[in-house]
Amino acid sequence: MKEMNSSRRQFLRNAAVIAGGTIVAPTILSRCAKGANDRVLLAHIGVGSMGQGALKSWFMPLETVYSVATCDTFLDRRIGAAQYVNRTYKEKNIKAPECLPYLDFDEILQRKDIDAVNITTPDHWHVLAAIKAARAGKHVMLAKPLGLSYPDFKILEKELKANDVRFHYGTQQRAMSHMKLVVSMIKEGKIGEVDRVEVWAPGKNDVPSPQCNEVPVPGDFDYDRWTGPARLNPYCPDRVTNNSSWFQNDYSIGFLAGWGAHPLDIMIWAMKDKMDGEYTCEGTGTFWEPGGIYNNIYSWDLNYEYKSGIKLHFMSDDVVKSKDIWNYRKVKDTNTTTFFGSKGWISVGRGSAESNIPEIQQKFDEFPRESKSVYIKGDGYKMGQLYIDVVKGTVKETNPLDEAILSDCVSHMGDIAIRTGRKITWNPTVGEVVGDPEANKIFSRESRKPYIA
Repeated sequence: MKEMNSSRRQFLRNAAVIAGGTIVAPTILSRCAKGANDRVLLAHIGVGSMGQGALKSWFMPLETVYSVATCDTFLDRRIGAAQYVNRTYKEKNIKAPECLPYLDFDEILQRKDIDAVNITTPDHWHVLAAIKAARAGKHVMLAKPLGLSYPDFKILEKELKANDVRFHYGTQQRAMSHMKLVVSMIKEGKIGEVDRVEVWAPGKNDVPSPQCNEVPVPGDFDYDRWTGPARLNPYCPDRVTNNSSWFQNDYSIGFLAGWGAHPLDIMIWAMKDKMDGEYTCEGTGTFWEPGGIYNNIYSWDLNYEYKSGIKLHFMSDDVVKSKDIWNYRKVKDTNTTTFFGSKGWISVGRGSAESNIPEIQQKFDEFPRESKSVYIKGDGYKMGQLYIDVVKGTVKETNPLDEAILSDCVSHMGDIAIRTGRKITWNPTVGEVVGDPEANKIFSRESRKPYIA
């Protein structure tokens, strides 16, 4: 498959979209004018394992969207994903526009026919790609976690508003029926007044930290572009795997945010009005052993106290297991948010929901199970349709940026408290750690040129 070139780009700007040699005419309207029967034209920026999973499971089954572009710094990924899309449409006899592969997502953003993007790059590219998409007037679905630099969060917020662009945070648990039920129960006061929350998530994958023995960059991989706004390090294949991008601080803050984004998001979703003010954070954590390229925190035990009075205990799953903190749960779900109220508690994970209130537990027991197991059957695959509904305007933003910022900052405050070794206070109104310039430097990263917002 040939990649997009300049003459073909110009053709697509000035003519109908080509699909298998046939002129097709899905109504190409402005993003604000699309109706219920018009398909959204979607581009996929980042088609590694996570991106391809979303492409294949969340979007390709939908009749409301055409996937028309793929982008990745790995040649085989972007071409393979585009070939998959075209082959699937052909097999289903769907006369869709041809899906084209790109190395440079700026070329995608120049296309007037594309309405929206799904961004599933490594973490360090998330916000910059979203800012560029918003400036180009494309609706944005952005994989979690949010990003690495608070000032960039505010730039994204500004660009979304200035360009009338809708945002959808890629925390698929918000599409799950049992999560929706739990959040509604918390908001309706079913467990009374909530005064504390316990949250835990996996801290690491069971992999060793590799050493990086520098080798030449392969010709089919653009390492400079992959690195983007981050510091340019010596290249080795182990540096650019999923594990490595998660566990190197140049590209992420580890699973503190990468996994923590999910259960923390559920907490913010349910209790945003009590968790959008100033709070303190303190605790301990464990880093990868020196010698390899992994240098993030992989185990943590953190305590937060909000001005509203809410207390949060945020932990990695190894801490929860070693201290048997999850003793009140039958299902030992490693991704969990537990709300403790004056009437009882509710504890929810990706595949489970439990309560010590009998009538609530009965509702949880009624959910479909995975092969008659104790795990609730998840429906996170509905995330794709939810995003398209947001783009079309048939529903309001369900995963908004302001809530993504709140939950992501919880992870960053944990990272900062552990790295500085002291109790910190975060003021979200001004976006600063109070009276701590050193801490604020950690949460304000300068981008490498030319990859700047």
